[in-house]
Amino acid sequence: MAIKPYQHESLTDFSISENRKAMEEALREVRSQFGLSYPLTIGGERIDTEQKISSVNPSNPQQIVGQVSKADAALVDRALEVAWKAFAGWKKVPGTERARYLYRGAAIMRRRKLFLSAVEVLEAGKTWSEAEGDVAEAIDFLEYYGRQMERLAQDIPLTPLEGEDDRAFYIPLGVGAIIPPWNFPLAILAGMTSGAIVAGNCVVLKPASATPIIGYHFAEIMREAGLPSGVLNFVPGDGGTIGDHIVTHPLIRFISFTGSREVGLRINRLAAETSPGQKWVKRVIAEMGGKDAILVDETADLDAAADGIVSSAFGFQGQKCSACSRAIIVDDVYDLLLTKVVERTKKLRLGPSENLTNDVGPVIDDKAYEKILGYIQWGKDNAKLQTGGTTLDEAGYFLPPTVFSEVEPGSRMEQEEIFGPVLAIIRAKDWDDALRIANDTDYGLTGSVYTAGRERIAEASEEFHVGNLYVNRKCTGAIVGAHPFGGFNMSGTDSKTGSPDYLLLFMQMKCVSEKL
Repeated sequence: MAIKPYQHESLTDFSISENRKAMEEALREVRSQFGLSYPLTIGGERIDTEQKISSVNPSNPQQIVGQVSKADAALVDRALEVAWKAFAGWKKVPGTERARYLYRGAAIMRRRKLFLSAVEVLEAGKTWSEAEGDVAEAIDFLEYYGRQMERLAQDIPLTPLEGEDDRAFYIPLGVGAIIPPWNFPLAILAGMTSGAIVAGNCVVLKPASATPIIGYHFAEIMREAGLPSGVLNFVPGDGGTIGDHIVTHPLIRFISFTGSREVGLRINRLAAETSPGQKWVKRVIAEMGGKDAILVDETADLDAAADGIVSSAFGFQGQKCSACSRAIIVDDVYDLLLTKVVERTKKLRLGPSENLTNDVGPVIDDKAYEKILGYIQWGKDNAKLQTGGTTLDEAGYFLPPTVFSEVEPGSRMEQEEIFGPVLAIIRAKDWDDALRIANDTDYGLTGSVYTAGRERIAEASEEFHVGNLYVNRKCTGAIVGAHPFGGFNMSGTDSKTGSPDYLLLFMQMKCVSEKL
């Protein structure tokens, strides 16, 4: 069967009454499943354990979305043994055939798009549009990586030598760990997992403890797509209980991680140590966050800049590694643009994510809530509060979109990743000063510039040290295949997800030369 060229998944228009009703029905279906218990899966075996992870609705933490069995170290060991047995056969399946499993998974996901979106609304606190966008991105990853594997399955062109038959081709690494985040609980999880398995590897998938149920549904979709047992093993558990055990295990060949800088650096350090019986240097693929900035100069369209700043800062409550947490504005337009940003921020509606009319939902859990409150208090003591900064008398983890102005370069709020609905606005003397402030951070993930100057666009392209730079648009919303995503410095290993290079991180090249 001929495969059509990759095309970005279209989004649902919820302004259409029929689509709204369908989403409301999906939400009712997910609610009807509240309190169910979900097993972990190793090979073809479903395993219930006494210890459970309780997944709650962050809009109302009293509501238990479901309970997921926890793995311990012994179950991790079993999963790795099963995965290596499965690898013996999976690595021999041609890459073009492995790609078909991803296409089938994408088709199933497409049919269940609203149900999966509803799970994210209720488990992760995403608004309708953010949740459905996340599911669409997951579909994109499966479709895109399948096509990339078909390309990489071909022999690599080499320089011919007389009297020799020389071939080079890619082979998989083996068995690895997939450790995804909670903030894009299907898209990033599906991208990390599908990239590794379509390249011929087998994996142990440990979903984020805040969002394990959407991870379970992904594993079930791939099982339904016919993926052989043992290729994908679903092993939820506490990071403190099984995280180090997975990373340091001698049978782990690679670790693919997305999450905080602290955890990512710990994984990198632990993986660098050689365990007894280990035969390889473990490969670490890590994406570790950002402190992303939007720069605005005196030539910019200020209304467009204000729209981009507010959308980038407060989409999914600022809980994106690509979120704009710093707006760096030149002095000439600082006051006017600040007014526009604050006006737009005040219009955002805060409340439970299942309500379509709300723009901003809850943060993920109590730990995030308290951490963000700490930054807000710091801002009240050290900067100028423009809007937000309060708590609500609500059951959920709600924090209003908060804007601080006159934040000093180099200060805690300007340097540290907050991962919440808090925007720091910094005054720059001029364009050169703005670019200097933007680069004065340990991170380098995304950034954006709003300017009408071609020479400044060219300079930012060369000197703004981020993996993803956007010009005259928001700094969030990377599209698979169009915006290869990954950052520099402490933002990670620049894995460039959704790019032609990504699958190479899960493979190695072998060369065979035969004398004729």
